[in-house]
Amino acid sequence: MDVSETVTCPYCGEPNEISIDPSAGSRQAYVEDCQVCCRPWHVRIHIARDGEAQVSLQTEDEVGSDE
Repeated sequence: MDVSETVTCPYCGEPNEISIDPSAGSRQAYVEDCQVCCRPWHVRIHIARDGEAQVSLQTEDEVGSDE
């Protein structure tokens, strides 16, 4: 079952809708492009036991500073 969530692009500030697939695991990480400005975000999803999803987005610069 896919669910969707509205997120805000960290580059242009525009809202975007992303799909969340709970069957893909409780921790997910992937790259997705903004539907408005086309810049890539690093998406991290954590799905809690109660099924609630926490979504975070990072820019290329933010990911580079994590390492």
